[in-house]
Amino acid sequence: MAEVNGQRICYRMCGSGPPLLLLHGFPQTHMMWHAVAPGLAQQFTVITPDLRGYGASSKPEGTEAYSFRHMAADQVALMQHLGFARFHLAGHDRGGRVAHRLTLDAPDRVHSLTVMDIVPTHLFLDQLSRQVATAYYHWFFLAQPYPFPETMIAHDPDAYFESCLLGWGAARLSDFAPEALEAYRTAWRDPDAIRGMCADYRAAIHHDFDLDAGDLDRRVTCPALVLYGADGAMAQAYDVPATWEDRLSDMRHAAIPGGHFFVDQSPGETTAALRRFLSDIR
Repeated sequence: MAEVNGQRICYRMCGSGPPLLLLHGFPQTHMMWHAVAPGLAQQFTVITPDLRGYGASSKPEGTEAYSFRHMAADQVALMQHLGFARFHLAGHDRGGRVAHRLTLDAPDRVHSLTVMDIVPTHLFLDQLSRQVATAYYHWFFLAQPYPFPETMIAHDPDAYFESCLLGWGAARLSDFAPEALEAYRTAWRDPDAIRGMCADYRAAIHHDFDLDAGDLDRRVTCPALVLYGADGAMAQAYDVPATWEDRLSDMRHAAIPGGHFFVDQSPGETTAALRRFLSDIR
């Protein structure tokens, strides 16, 4: 646990070599990297934190506290605390959005950026289709005013969050390792974690959309990789790499077998794709 940026950020670190920060998404924790981190740790110092509001990290009050800007500042402070002024950065789902914002806000800190199974936040909300709204209804349910979604979810957190794991393309509960699934259940049964995750989605609509609107003409200039699930809802609704073409000036991309949670479904392919990309720019 590290006390940074006014928060307590839970993290794990393994391996040796150049630093690589891996950021998880909703509704998971740092445990989503359990099958990927060991392979990457052969060449990198791998750091896997829980985002604020998730897992064992702190869960501040209020919506604005959960903007991707604040979440990103936590991670910059964590890496500075660990002695890393510059690092490789990869994020899945919400972690990918935090990673994109971090790279915009602190470009001198990021050696490379990888975003996994997302399209840009502003584009997602500004050009919402019926297909995407149906598949990603949770964005708008979780963003409803406190305490409506929190109360509904708290009646059966496992049922709700497991339905999320099974959504967005081609996933079964058996795709998730038992130890990872148990860690997720422990985390999301905490009422404060439910509140934190809802606040994350409220912040995306009420704060991050406007922050991103101000940066639409900015491009990330470091080497970037876009990974996405070949059978996921994102790939069905978008040409995912094309959505990033005007945001990333040095972009590579690849589809990984599986749906939104391809990291869990295809950890070997995910690790290989990251290693190929990172080996070209080390």
